[in-house]
Amino acid sequence: MQIGVETAKAVDQRRVFVIDDDEITRAALQFMLHDEIETHELATPEEAYEKGVDWLAPNVVLLGVSFLKQRGPELVREIAAKFKGVRILIVTAKADEAIAIEGLKAGAHGAVVKPLTIESVRKKVDTILGRAGGAQLVQLGGL
Repeated sequence: MQIGVETAKAVDQRRVFVIDDDEITRAALQFMLHDEIETHELATPEEAYEKGVDWLAPNVVLLGVSFLKQRGPELVREIAAKFKGVRILIVTAKADEAIAIEGLKAGAHGAVVKPLTIESVRKKVDTILGRAGGAQLVQLGGL
């Protein structure tokens, strides 16, 4: 465990699935979160569906905007149907804001806008989980 990590957060039995086709983004998000919450990197939604069975279901999904480009905003509804009660955050760059907004309209709970920082990512996840130290969920100019 790293210095500055809140022990209560690290042991609260919640998990995050990072679903992104970009390996570097997945690894960065997993690194940013793994000290404070159980975090799993997955390359596709299908991998997440296989892994997230029963007790391993995620509380939060960080979904790369590239999947919304490929599959449309219906993917947000599909993930929500597979994982009851899951909170979905779209990981996006400013250039893909319009696509992220479509995901929000489809039921995503917020967005994490690149460039990613440890502080901003942890605050967004804390907010979505209702933990102390939360932050504004959506920073998209199109809303």
